[in-house]
Amino acid sequence: MAYTRESALDVAQVLSESLPYIQRFAGKTLVIKYGGNAMTDEALQAGFARDIVLMKAIGINPIVVHGGGPQIGEMLAKLSIESKFINGMRVTDTATMDVVEMVLGGQVNKDIVNMITRAGGKAIGLTGKDSGFIKAKKLFVKHQAEGMSAPEQVDIGHVGEVASIDTSVLKVLENSDLIPVIAPIGIDEEGNAYNINADLVAGKVAEAVNAEKLMLLTNISGVQDKQGNVLTGLSTMQVDNLIADGTIYGGMLPKISCALSAVNAGVTSAHIIDGRVPHATLLEIFTDTGVGTLITNQNQNA
Repeated sequence: MAYTRESALDVAQVLSESLPYIQRFAGKTLVIKYGGNAMTDEALQAGFARDIVLMKAIGINPIVVHGGGPQIGEMLAKLSIESKFINGMRVTDTATMDVVEMVLGGQVNKDIVNMITRAGGKAIGLTGKDSGFIKAKKLFVKHQAEGMSAPEQVDIGHVGEVASIDTSVLKVLENSDLIPVIAPIGIDEEGNAYNINADLVAGKVAEAVNAEKLMLLTNISGVQDKQGNVLTGLSTMQVDNLIADGTIYGGMLPKISCALSAVNAGVTSAHIIDGRVPHATLLEIFTDTGVGTLITNQNQNA
């Protein structure tokens, strides 16, 4: 790519601006939840892979956790397996779980590993079954159908939540050239597999490894106020207030809950970032402006 003098100066300015951030985060662990448009747009995919490889090259330890809901839905449709949802969560019987494992642990996970490899890095794909490092427990959903006086607990099959994270495998990889790419599948004490929300897995991994940052890629520009303005920096107390007054609601609540839990557990900062922006992760880490919402504990520095 040829640069004009002006564009070259702009690049130099960005590189200079990034230096203190590079120095600050070298040796630190960042957990990035990869999903949304960033995961389906080819140009964004390539940019994300290069960003992750760059982080590793300058001494940062990135851990990637990915979703794959649309890909699971597509495969179930091809196999004529009906998708049923309760409160937005996929009912996952044994046949559906087999497809989930095939798509998340196989197709999607290996595509991301290959993408990072093509960008010049070294990655290794993992699920919670590998060394049993994500222990899961069954998740029951509260659901109140029409005509019911009170909600009931519903068993939606092989859908779980994180019981614990064994960090030994990740610590081995931290001291290698390999970048972990984690599919959000866990197992219980009996060896049963469970599909777990990828945001939740990313948050719990960040907590377990005492990450410097948790970054959740989304398809929106960040947490917004009631006028639609992006709130770029929030304390945990401010987030609690925004939930209480209804500013944060609906589909944003699970992501915010993961972010709050991580920050309250010792992760220095959590970021809800716009994955539709090229190189969103680098912009959020290495520039003064960023492309999303930063959440920190009020007693901590970002």
